[in-house]
Amino acid sequence: MRASRLVSLLLLLQTRGRMTAHQLAKELEVSVRTIYRDVESLHSAGVPLYGDAGHAGGYQLLDGYRTKLTGLTAGEAESLFLTGLPGPAAQLGLGNVVAATKLKLTAALPPELRDRAGRIQQSFHLDAPNWYHDGEETPQLTASAGAVWNQRRLRVLYHRWKEPRDVERVLDPYGLVLKAGRWYLVAASEGRPRTYRVSQILELDVLDETFERPETFDLATYWQGYLADFESRRHGGVAVLRLSPSTKDRLPDMMGAAAVQSIEDSASEPDADGWIRATVSIESLDYAVTDFLRFGAGLEVLEPPELRQRLTETVAALATLYGS
Repeated sequence: MRASRLVSLLLLLQTRGRMTAHQLAKELEVSVRTIYRDVESLHSAGVPLYGDAGHAGGYQLLDGYRTKLTGLTAGEAESLFLTGLPGPAAQLGLGNVVAATKLKLTAALPPELRDRAGRIQQSFHLDAPNWYHDGEETPQLTASAGAVWNQRRLRVLYHRWKEPRDVERVLDPYGLVLKAGRWYLVAASEGRPRTYRVSQILELDVLDETFERPETFDLATYWQGYLADFESRRHGGVAVLRLSPSTKDRLPDMMGAAAVQSIEDSASEPDADGWIRATVSIESLDYAVTDFLRFGAGLEVLEPPELRQRLTETVAALATLYGS
């Protein structure tokens, strides 16, 4: 652990130039006293490292000195594709490994490319979760990731939406997917790949048994097919709507892209008041009632009659509740 920290200290000075003990301590998440001891150790090992006291002081490597200790470890190489996703990497328990990988890659770059890479990092940031969602508690995520990587079979207690709600399954974990801030485990149950929301895994045991992942299985291809099938099953009905001009303008912020596109494709010419008539797919009456109530008086459901009736009853109940 200390040897790794000493290498990281050297690479920080190599890539960033002069740094104070406090800056190094913050980067390496250790005390300033530990930095002093590490610097003394590097001095004793013959590293040309010197320090200046005072407000503008700090530690710096002798001009021209470059360490060759930039080779990636196995774990760092494996984490290479997560270097642009520090949040998800930390959730998977790889935060420190990814940080070390980025430091070594940066140190290996010539100065001009290092500067460009630094500007990109400061100019672009990925924030995966949706608005109004802080992400989910996923206590079983790290164990799931380890089982995926080591091809170890899992026994899980899973909470699902239909009865019986809590079921036990033995799974062959093929991969993990991060979708809109939520983690999903793609795993085979009884030989068939299925999708499990990691936050719904109540208990998880990593078994001693291993499994062979099918050579023909491709995680990205499976996920695209799963999404297409999910959308086709999810939208089993159609509603006919009237929308006000202001509601139409707010659609991209309040409905999914497929629903917005459906409304735009089917929209009639505006009437004298600017209202349009359009059709949109719906998942179920319950979901449609919740979705359409958000628009208030800016949206009117014309069909199907049962959905219009459900909305009428809900609005009447609200009027009674607030009227009393």
